[in-house]
Amino acid sequence: MSSLKKPAADTIESVTRTSLSDVACSIARATDLFADAWTALIMRDVLLGIRRFDELAEDLGLSRKVLAARLARLVEEGVLTRERYQDSPPREEYVATEKGRELYPVLLALMAWGDKWYAGPAGPPARIHHDACGHVTMPVVACDTCREPLTVADTTQLPGPGGRVGPGTRLLGPLLAARREGDPATAPRPARSAAS
Repeated sequence: MSSLKKPAADTIESVTRTSLSDVACSIARATDLFADAWTALIMRDVLLGIRRFDELAEDLGLSRKVLAARLARLVEEGVLTRERYQDSPPREEYVATEKGRELYPVLLALMAWGDKWYAGPAGPPARIHHDACGHVTMPVVACDTCREPLTVADTTQLPGPGGRVGPGTRLLGPLLAARREGDPATAPRPARSAAS
């Protein structure tokens, strides 16, 4: 057993982190919102019906300060909205917006990966029931044209209209640009730096 102690959630909050919101990569911009695992777990809870502040704090075992900060950011980003459920005394709950509901497949994909690589001997902690067909299922990221699963082995990332070379894409940007010019399969690989 490791003698290293994990820092408390309140301590983690004070760590300065670099914003990824200006990186020309949708993965970077999306993960910028998810500064830590708590944000994903908050979204999991809200999407599954735990929407009140006190319930979220109890379920997650998270400090009220950290929870308030994460919820404020999710509201600011338009992922959650606050809705009044009681007038006297005034009480509000957090509800996922369309932007927030569209995170559900992302969370399911993360869950499937975690089930495969990190589920304990007892098996996955939760299952997904597809109400439309009545089956217990596993999420699959699939092509929207042929419906075949997408894997790293059978896909090629090409440049998009918003791509550019800069922080976070210094090697990836030129690689994707080369793919624009020719056959994606034969585009040059980025040169390895002396540090790597």
